[in-house]
Amino acid sequence: MPAREPNTKDDLIHFKPQHATFVGIDSDGCVFDTMEIKQKQCFHGLIISHWRLEKIGKQVREAAEFANLYSRWRGQNRFPALVMTLDLLRAREEVKAARARIPELKSLRQWIASGTPLGNPSLEQAAVASGDPDLASVLRWSRNINAEIERKVKRIPPFPWARKSLERIRATSDVICVSQTPGEALIREWRENNLEGFVQVIAGQELGTKAEHIALATKGRYKPEQILMIGDALGDKQAAQSNHALFYPVNPGQEDASWKRFHEEAYDRFLAGTYGGTYESGVIAEFEALLPEIPPWEQ
Repeated sequence: MPAREPNTKDDLIHFKPQHATFVGIDSDGCVFDTMEIKQKQCFHGLIISHWRLEKIGKQVREAAEFANLYSRWRGQNRFPALVMTLDLLRAREEVKAARARIPELKSLRQWIASGTPLGNPSLEQAAVASGDPDLASVLRWSRNINAEIERKVKRIPPFPWARKSLERIRATSDVICVSQTPGEALIREWRENNLEGFVQVIAGQELGTKAEHIALATKGRYKPEQILMIGDALGDKQAAQSNHALFYPVNPGQEDASWKRFHEEAYDRFLAGTYGGTYESGVIAEFEALLPEIPPWEQ
């Protein structure tokens, strides 16, 4: 099979429907059980080593796990997650007592707030244009993460019921991957599991936010009740609701059970037009109960 070229915004803007319904699907932690290994073996250790935070390594890992995995912010883009992790650290008494130097990264905060796509290409442009050392430093950290993921995260299979669900979805709905993972990693992961043919577009962080992905692919093509986003984070729900679309949650820690319920029950409801309302509210309430707002060390 020839190598798949990375999708562009034009692929979303000129998306051509083949079915009456549309499904957007997140990747990390949703289709693939990759969030834990990527975060714990790649992201968090590199925060420690890159900013020389070894003496508070335990607290760094706790803060990063909360910001990225075990809270309502689960699944957020790596750059806001980095800022959140550092802010959580700065507020901790153990960190203050250790006299650890936590970087402010003010220029990174300004770049995040600028509305630009939060990916390495636009960060590189900003770092080169400004000559800002903090932006250059964060870019090196981000590139090192990508290299670590490519080296360590290989052939992680999809959740079994996720594969079965994708087989159903592609037969009756238009479907794209909607993610904040870099596009090259997405293509590699979907390709090595023989799943890239299940989706019409693979949209990563370089193409904008998840909400923008859905909007570009669906605006003027489907009614809101014909659009469904599947994800494992509140950001996925927000991306759906900002487009007046429906949301199906894949519960953290209960992923295969969630996909089994989708395959056997929820997808049929979506196709029949009976998913929204009481049923959707029930599965979302169950999902939100798993995502706390307060870090465990503050409880």
